[in-house]
Amino acid sequence: MSKLRTLLVDDESLALNLLRSIVSQIDDIEIIGECKNGREAIESTMLLAPDLIFLDIQMPNVNGFEVVKALQSDIMPMVIFATAYNQYAIDAFDLHAVDYLLKPFDPERVLRAVQRAVERHKSQQDGLKTPLIGAIDDIAVRLDKDQPNSEEPVESEENLPEGMKRKLLIRDSGVVKVIPFDDIDWVDAAGDYMCVHALGETHIVRSTLRELLKKLDDKLFVRIHRSTVVNIARVVSISSIQKGGSLLHLAEGQTLKVSRNYRESTRKLFQ
Repeated sequence: MSKLRTLLVDDESLALNLLRSIVSQIDDIEIIGECKNGREAIESTMLLAPDLIFLDIQMPNVNGFEVVKALQSDIMPMVIFATAYNQYAIDAFDLHAVDYLLKPFDPERVLRAVQRAVERHKSQQDGLKTPLIGAIDDIAVRLDKDQPNSEEPVESEENLPEGMKRKLLIRDSGVVKVIPFDDIDWVDAAGDYMCVHALGETHIVRSTLRELLKKLDDKLFVRIHRSTVVNIARVVSISSIQKGGSLLHLAEGQTLKVSRNYRESTRKLFQ
């Protein structure tokens, strides 16, 4: 098996240096980049497509959990979280992280975490579900247990009163959330589930991308990837990357990758 292309992320120079010195000695790892904050981590993941990220949780502005939240599901690498505080362990494993490391780093413990990553990488290559999809499945199961009728469809927009149109209705634990189209930054698909990102929150809805697109305003939302739709009103700039793709930079700081197949149609929107 080829080496895991790995990104190191930590805002503390000493911790980053120690992690590099340990990880660089592990045969299964190829370090392809280092980042000192969450925004750099998101951009580098988009550009470099690593297999694995060692991700510090406590970072200013954009923390480690927010990095995971901001990434598109189909390019989500494996994640090994790191922090000086163990109270985040449950949250880390709720996100199906490969492992969780406490600082200061112990070389033997880091090696065990990498071995777990190697095994998970092999499982993914064998066709098993990605960690994010697995996490969404777990959330859906919990919702189903709490709400037996959670699959009952929300009323279609055609039957809504005028004041409720141009709004997305999402059922969440028995409560119907009303989300204006203008508040939605972007949407990405994970199998038969959708992650709707709006005003800093992520809402999970059971739907296919095709079904959701029928509900959204096609003049406002455009497809930039086979699994991603973006609200073009939230885009502030666009930049090119290698291999024919491009990046869209959103008003709230997120960066989304435009696949090569959708690059030209997306560019026309900003000419």
